[in-house]
Amino acid sequence: MQVYPLKFEPIFKRRIWGGRKLREVFGKDIPAGEKIGESWELADLPDDKSVIANGELAGRTLASAIEEYPKEITGDENFSGPFPLLIKILDAQDILSVQVHPDRETCRRMGKGEPKTECWYVISAEPGAVIYKGLKKGISKEQFTQAIAKGGAAEMLAKVPVEPGQCHFLPAGTPHSIGPGLLIAEIQTPSDTTYRVFDFNRVDDTGKPRKLHIPEALESIHFDATGDELGVTTVGRLVDCDYFKIDEGHQAEDGELLLLPGIMITLLILSGFGIIEQADGDSVELRAGNTMLVPAAYEGAVRFGSDTQYLIVTI
Repeated sequence: MQVYPLKFEPIFKRRIWGGRKLREVFGKDIPAGEKIGESWELADLPDDKSVIANGELAGRTLASAIEEYPKEITGDENFSGPFPLLIKILDAQDILSVQVHPDRETCRRMGKGEPKTECWYVISAEPGAVIYKGLKKGISKEQFTQAIAKGGAAEMLAKVPVEPGQCHFLPAGTPHSIGPGLLIAEIQTPSDTTYRVFDFNRVDDTGKPRKLHIPEALESIHFDATGDELGVTTVGRLVDCDYFKIDEGHQAEDGELLLLPGIMITLLILSGFGIIEQADGDSVELRAGNTMLVPAAYEGAVRFGSDTQYLIVTI
């Protein structure tokens, strides 16, 4: 089989803080009447595996396709899963819980969980929108523990105003939250381990509060790091860490992005429209909100039908 650019069926996640923006902005077919907070665009977790939506491999999971064509897709004939990225689009219409994700050493020490490093690219932001990113300078473990008990955990975090086009990097061990009115592309390592310390006294559909994980969170937080050490990027190479690299791209109408063989890339289309014409006569359309995996063995080009912004993710 000749490998080709792969698109995927989104995996929608109901969230207490979600809304309907994924349909309004990107036309995603989210369930009627549901608060959808996350669209998992590319995933390979035990209980959530992306299904290919186009071409000869349609209906198969990404994991099974890579198992059959490891070198063609990843560039490594000895590749073993899981796929090293989890890509989401978040619709935060209410504030998220104050939470943290563990690093690899913390997972080993506690004997559970999967490490998670992530970044947030702000797609749209309502006026006054903020995120909470890292501890304020000088906050100790004891102070944070006391603040949790008093319901003031969010006040211990650095409150950061945000604008569209910003990228915020959050290494594992960084306590954080996302404020309301934000549409965000989240690129992260393949983990769903989240430890909540405060959920603003909310209850779920059954009238019960969501579970907190205070001991695990306190064990995971890097109290020697502060939010003022975490910068923001807006152009060019947005993130360059051990787990992934992210570059921001822009093409005007009638522009072209060459897809050269040798390295696997993931494209996230933030706005605009493009199309890939394939040698077999088929085409792959890309619209705002789409995520596409370009196999390492593929060669071609995206031709843009309108002014388009996108992210390129490599590992």
